Amino acid sequence: MENYTSVLGEFHILPFFHNSDRSSLMFGMFSMFYLLGIIMNMLIVTLIYVDEQLHSPMYLFLCNLSLVDMCYTTTIIPKLLHILSSGNHKISFWQCFTQMFFFFLAAGTEDLLLVTMAYDRYVAICKPLHYHTILSKKVCFTFMAAMWFFASLNSCFLTVPTLKMSFCRSTTIHHFHCDAKALTKISCAGKEIFYLVIYFALLFFGIGPFLCSLTSYAKILQVIFRIKSRDGRTKAFSTCSSHLIVIMLYYGTGVSMYLLPTTRNSDIVDQIFTLLYATATPTLNPLIYSLRNRDVKRAVMRLLQLKGQSTID
Repeated sequence: MENYTSVLGEFHILPFFHNSDRSSLMFGMFSMFYLLGIIMNMLIVTLIYVDEQLHSPMYLFLCNLSLVDMCYTTTIIPKLLHILSSGNHKISFWQCFTQMFFFFLAAGTEDLLLVTMAYDRYVAICKPLHYHTILSKKVCFTFMAAMWFFASLNSCFLTVPTLKMSFCRSTTIHHFHCDAKALTKISCAGKEIFYLVIYFALLFFGIGPFLCSLTSYAKILQVIFRIKSRDGRTKAFSTCSSHLIVIMLYYGTGVSMYLLPTTRNSDIVDQIFTLLYATATPTLNPLIYSLRNRDVKRAVMRLLQLKGQSTID
């Protein structure tokens, strides 16, 4: 059977909102999401870089999370904006799989980063006297290097099987980016290996880190409930609440996207959850951390005061 991709060398991306009457509205909405996400995440990175009081493991990991979130949105949205503005839905074979590789890279890194941040909170609350010994600068940078390395390996393992798929039924991807699940729906051969690899990856990069995060927070809650002071309990829980919200947003939308059964409207449902998973969540993460974190608020005030003084001088 003829393989369309070998002949045409391109796919056609067809999102559920591809109607030309909505293109301007969707272009404006995604542009706003993208700019807001980039600005907010860049603000977090800048604050952590310039403010010495935020040079701690917790904020080092938060800085890394902002970089990953920018990678998420930049992998998907610029190409989508091009499609909406030009009306050209074509994407080359290699552009498609390059986009997929960086999407999986960002997803794998965020999985490992969230469990590392949960461990950071566990050490901070359950072993506060040994916090800077356990999470020294060397250890933190080793964690970050390992995260990106293993996420890159995972991305390669997930992308390579899709390269071996045959797309003889259609070259139209019913999604707003090159999504692996959407590709399996138009593949006529080779997707069995991908399914095997994706379930293996979900076990080690999804369920495994999620269970480790839950274990960390179960131990954290045990310690918090032993604190006699109400103010002490509130302060301890406030340091974890932002991260818990991010975990629930990330895993809730991610699990819904990949584990929900296929139905007649599953294409639309998958795209909606992907919007939440890969565009809305990266935009909301810096807002969640900045609005619920006193240290970040104080860093913003110090930065504004310095700018105000420099303007007066």
